[in-house]
Amino acid sequence: MKLLALDTATAACSVAAWDDGEVVERFEWVEHGHSERLLPLVDEVLAEVGWELTQCDALAFGCGPGSFTALRIGAGVTQGLAFGADLPVVPVSSLAALAQGQNAPRVLAAFDARMSQIYWGAYARNAKGLVELIGQERVTSPADLALVGNEIWLGAGNGWTVYRQALRQAVGEAVEISDDDLYPHARDVAELAAGSVEAGETVKAEEAVPRYIRN
Repeated sequence: MKLLALDTATAACSVAAWDDGEVVERFEWVEHGHSERLLPLVDEVLAEVGWELTQCDALAFGCGPGSFTALRIGAGVTQGLAFGADLPVVPVSSLAALAQGQNAPRVLAAFDARMSQIYWGAYARNAKGLVELIGQERVTSPADLALVGNEIWLGAGNGWTVYRQALRQAVGEAVEISDDDLYPHARDVAELAAGSVEAGETVKAEEAVPRYIRN
């Protein structure tokens, strides 16, 4: 299975070609430059793997939550590519992609949502090595992040960096905070999307829309 995946939910921008688990990825810190860098990264990745876009079985994109503007750019590019190549699309939570990239069985993924809030979700890894959401993804104040169960969790994402003190007060010592991989990667978007493609759980190009959580 060949997938092209991208993520623009945060200040990072990434594109990955996924071929039955073999991955080529471009990942850049762009802050506000997603519109300038996303399509060139797509071209670079496709050129490296030697694919035409029409050879892909599907496209996958990080649908959020995250930066409203950056998410719209990612969704718009995904729609355009999918329409042009007549490909199905798999929207993947960017929080889930972040969690998938961590070497831990349980992950509390959190992004800075500005306005003294975080986007967050709790994920547990299943027998196939893929993370699954426990409960719902939310936008709350850091003080309202709630642990699930009594296990030790890994806290990942830039939300833990920006609001470290407030989050530590909320969860105590039950969370080990990671300072690595603060942003989601397209390679993990692709890995999560592969199962959806196999199960036929895709959407049409026009249905590839962001998921903001916050209205």
